[in-house]
Amino acid sequence: MPMAATAMDHDGGGGGGDVVTPGELLGNSLTLVAGQGSYADGRAVRASVTGRRRIVPPPPGSDQRSTVEVVGHKAHSAVPQPGSVVIARVTKVMAKMASADILCVDSKAVKEKFTGLIRQQDVRATEIDKVDMYQSYRPGDIVRAMVPLSLGDARAYYLSTAKNELGVVSAQSIAGGTLVPISWTEMQCDLTGQIEQRKVAKEERCL
Repeated sequence: MPMAATAMDHDGGGGGGDVVTPGELLGNSLTLVAGQGSYADGRAVRASVTGRRRIVPPPPGSDQRSTVEVVGHKAHSAVPQPGSVVIARVTKVMAKMASADILCVDSKAVKEKFTGLIRQQDVRATEIDKVDMYQSYRPGDIVRAMVPLSLGDARAYYLSTAKNELGVVSAQSIAGGTLVPISWTEMQCDLTGQIEQRKVAKEERCL
């Protein structure tokens, strides 16, 4: 079937059983509908999870497109998808981005390692050109972030903290104390009173 062939010719597999990874091309959105575990990226349909590719044909006599799905490689493992809210631990901060290990996806713990990247333009929604990554995050910070429509590639997921409720939710000060939020951009050490800069997440509870 031409539609199925379109989805299969990316890596030469057949039978709809090829293992794909997030961001991998599944086919053309002109001939395929993005189903479970996939998303449309312009005219491309890409995988949003790690799993096996499957083509679901339309009902007999229908002129609809076939649907491409990715069935999770690990049945009960939480996997980041576009729109997912994740909790991640910052591992490295660089001038243009920060990397993090994703710990939870939509309140469910992950069972495999996923790496996230927070780019400078995704830290906050305003004054993007003035963002200082070193004043936004530090290694060890726990952040709440969202997976945008652009997932990244098979190596890492892009993460965004460009909403009030997203950003640092827990952090340790340079002195080893607990940092307490005092504004959108500042946290204070409970031991020394020293103030440190962060992109702070708005907490639902009153502080």
